[in-house]
Amino acid sequence: MSSHSQLMTPSTSLLLSKTRSHNHDGLSTYRFSKRCRSRQILCRAKTTVSAESESQSSFPTLTTVSIPFSQLKDKNADLSLKIDEGFGRNGLGILSVTDVPGYSSLRANLLQLAPRLANLPKEVKEELEDPHSRYNFGWSHGKEKLESGKPDLLKGSFYANPILDTPTTEPSLVQRYPSYCGSNIWPRSALPELEVAFKALGNLMFDVGLMLAYHCDQYVSKGMKIHKDEGLKPILHRSRCHKGRLLYYFPSQQGVQDGNSLSSWCGWHTDHGSLTGLTCGMFMRDGREIPCPDSAAGLYIRTRSDQIVKVVYGKDDIAYQIGETTEILSGGYLCATPHCVQAPKGKGTAGIERSTFALFMQPDWDERLSFPEEIHIHKELIPSNAALTFGEYSEILLDKYYHQKQ
Repeated sequence: MSSHSQLMTPSTSLLLSKTRSHNHDGLSTYRFSKRCRSRQILCRAKTTVSAESESQSSFPTLTTVSIPFSQLKDKNADLSLKIDEGFGRNGLGILSVTDVPGYSSLRANLLQLAPRLANLPKEVKEELEDPHSRYNFGWSHGKEKLESGKPDLLKGSFYANPILDTPTTEPSLVQRYPSYCGSNIWPRSALPELEVAFKALGNLMFDVGLMLAYHCDQYVSKGMKIHKDEGLKPILHRSRCHKGRLLYYFPSQQGVQDGNSLSSWCGWHTDHGSLTGLTCGMFMRDGREIPCPDSAAGLYIRTRSDQIVKVVYGKDDIAYQIGETTEILSGGYLCATPHCVQAPKGKGTAGIERSTFALFMQPDWDERLSFPEEIHIHKELIPSNAALTFGEYSEILLDKYYHQKQ
């Protein structure tokens, strides 16, 4: 993976349950059902246990269900089995797309820029900060909190909308939803290559994500009625607030010291958007790419049977994870899962740096969502039977993880 932070923006740990539907004067509304239950995990991937992970807690390693790009782009292909295995009630909430033309070079081009960005002069990076958006545009370092409540100094992030530089020019919207409606901030003088590489990779992952969303709609439509404009693909296609995040994990002279914590690089959370595209991380030492020095490091997922598994996918694959908003959109046919990232540890990990990229595909800020009667987490923030737009929902959650608006 996955390069998540405690809040892999936008993300958090909201777990929803129960069915409730509302009518909002013709506005699109979505139902959530309690179809996502803890059941035995079903996955075609062969389970293997590495010696290192077995010595820790015997967490099995699973390879993601994968879909070749040639099949994904075929609208007539029936991918329901793979969608079910990856995103369904017994899946891991993740699958990968293989053999995407041009992807490998675009990934390398962007990830190699992350250390250069992180090592820009302090005054340059300060010009890239946007406190008003809660640091959801431009450069961010030490603005989020770890599970311990301490500022996260392990990683730096650069956020931008790869599809639209300026999603809206309406001042009231920029003031109300600054984390989505703000404008991109590019280091056009200090690092002009970043904008080109960021947009190229982000747009490719967005296009592939839309193809995947189409097949998700085909799968969900077999179990529930979806109006033409209410499927995942049209919702994502018309949205103006997608967000890319380039992450850079700073090298440590001693290696990561957070003991046996699985979440030493990224705390447990569940993405709250719709679909998160992920690159495989790039590890480097002294400016050279190296293999990950610890086979136990990486993405861990908690399944709906409450089992923790390590999840892997190919270096040249694009992984996509389901977010909780899609769980609402799909009536529970597609399910999100909590996940975290463990840092490498042990001998040979000092001086290791890591770069990765995530694309958060999510509804527009004015897309209306209907929430269930019972909310088990964040119930102090979201009232029962709430009818909120995605923007309102996100701002409530971001308040919990970021500084208040400046």
